[in-house]
Amino acid sequence: MLKLNEQVYDAIRRHGEETYPHECCGVLLGHSADGVNSVEDAVRAGNTRTDSAHNRYNIAPQELVKIQRQGRERGLDIVGFYHSHPDHPAQWSPTDFAEAHWLSCSYVITAVEKGIARQTNSFLLQGTTEEDKSFANEQIEVERIQAAPVEIAELEAERCR
Repeated sequence: MLKLNEQVYDAIRRHGEETYPHECCGVLLGHSADGVNSVEDAVRAGNTRTDSAHNRYNIAPQELVKIQRQGRERGLDIVGFYHSHPDHPAQWSPTDFAEAHWLSCSYVITAVEKGIARQTNSFLLQGTTEEDKSFANEQIEVERIQAAPVEIAELEAERCR
């Protein structure tokens, strides 16, 4: 299962809309325990593919290392990656599978149709080696962010004025 809050979920989808008609990409930072990848932050990455940016993505190794270091400084690990599929379903492609190497990580894909994020799916990369890896559909749980009690009280006071 992939758990993330609605702010992170919305940020991933918005990134896909902003880069349309090209693929966006990024890294998911958080914690992994008991079969659950819990995401605390989605870090945007540059798509270094200049030949086929509309249907391929690549994160430069030096950028990936930088994101990983920044995550570790915050006590977070890489638990997944995300990218968009402009005008294509939110399903992994043979290329996505061939280029997926982080076992036990979540691979999130958002379908962006005519500039609007429509569907977001996640796939867990299972296996113990490159030879036996496979993608499994992964449930996404989006947690709602609730306003702090102080904020609610302030909103109600503002409404009564």
